[in-house]
Amino acid sequence: MPTTQDITLPDVHTDQATEFAPRYRVLIHNDNVTTFEYVMKILGSIFLLSQEIAEHIAWTAHAQGVAVVIVRPAGEATKLAKAANNRARMDGYPLAFSTEPDD
Repeated sequence: MPTTQDITLPDVHTDQATEFAPRYRVLIHNDNVTTFEYVMKILGSIFLLSQEIAEHIAWTAHAQGVAVVIVRPAGEATKLAKAANNRARMDGYPLAFSTEPDD
């Protein structure tokens, strides 16, 4: 006959440091050199965005000069913007990402 055992469930609460961390926007800045295809590639590979969302963000940046990519806790936003900037430089593009507080 099967016996009943106590089951311990993992703690699913959010880490308080992340939960209350200030949120920052990652911005993409348009330039006249970087190709649309490359922008789509970076948005997909670094920020894990779908093709549809990446295309919308790329067109917004193209039309308005700048667009919000994502909003994340400050540390994560900074890390992602830095990774995207580094990748663009390694690939020879001037594509720029920055961060700003999300009000």
